[in-house]
Amino acid sequence: MSELRAMLLDANERLLKDYCRKEVVLASEGGVWAQALWGALEAAGITAAVASERTGGSGIELSEALRLAGSAAAFSAPIPLGENYLATWILGRAGLPTHQGPASIAPSNARDVLSLKRQGAQWRLTGLARRVPWARHADAVVVVASGDGRDHVALVPPSGYSVKQGSNIAREARDTLTFDAMLADDVVAPSPDGLQRLDVHALGAALRTVQLAAALRRTLELTVRYAQDREQFGRSISKFQAIQHHLAVLASQTAVANAAADIALESLEPAIGHFNLGATKVRAGEAASVGAALAHQVHGAIGFTLEYELNLHTRRLWSWRDEFGNEAEWSSRVGHRIAAAGSGALWATITSAGNASSSATGTREEVRA
Repeated sequence: MSELRAMLLDANERLLKDYCRKEVVLASEGGVWAQALWGALEAAGITAAVASERTGGSGIELSEALRLAGSAAAFSAPIPLGENYLATWILGRAGLPTHQGPASIAPSNARDVLSLKRQGAQWRLTGLARRVPWARHADAVVVVASGDGRDHVALVPPSGYSVKQGSNIAREARDTLTFDAMLADDVVAPSPDGLQRLDVHALGAALRTVQLAAALRRTLELTVRYAQDREQFGRSISKFQAIQHHLAVLASQTAVANAAADIALESLEPAIGHFNLGATKVRAGEAASVGAALAHQVHGAIGFTLEYELNLHTRRLWSWRDEFGNEAEWSSRVGHRIAAAGSGALWATITSAGNASSSATGTREEVRA
């Protein structure tokens, strides 16, 4: 861990403890933007961590920035910290100016395609993007759209799209955006390094994998503490074999999700490893399903009450596993990749998947299948 990242993580944790209390999360689920929380992180330079030092940021690697987003996920922080990091990183790669304030990314759905067409001295952006995270609260949305025979990156202000509000199971903002905007050249640029709209989807999958692992860690912590404190028949329920079994499986699923998150973060640069990101998103999603069920079995009815913290995390586990591609979607893509490579390449593909450098080349084919 770099010294800078350690300092940012420490500052992030302290601010989250101060500004991300349960009542803030519940208020956000009712539609209230967590301005105090975002403002505190912004003032401390946390939100700009991935931006270059030249533009006022810390210039840390994207993988390190997403660990900060994972830390926020452990608090169920109702802000687009991870999406903002991805937006800033994409803008920086494209040579576009950084934005001020919270930003999101689109399209977040692999089937949505946005179109850019040259009209005189400007670009016209059109299309529909569904379930865009936190769009109603964003000061801008960074999109990757098709135009002039290749993909482009564009920084779109709220005036460039209409918002139909929606939410996930955790009641986080997931909005449908209808784009119809005229954009100047200074906010549009050719996609860097072959970055495509499906790369945005893969980057979002990596973010959700990290967040799933963080939420599972907190779920495990709450469940172990509850089992130790709760007594039945005169002794702690953690002494019962059935509960011990549940805790052991929950711990193992949490460990697997954290290993998946580490692999995902190693697969972001220098190239985006779709195979790795797809496989890790699948495994983290499976761990989330099993882990949430076990946690609620140990807690019983209290786990579903708003007065108790557990449901804040499990509702996010259920939501995040489906976002930026669920297990079925990514399993299909990974399967297409393996099938296309042939049986002779199966073992080499599997054993090299944990090495980002060895699997970075040729990792986009399966998402086009």
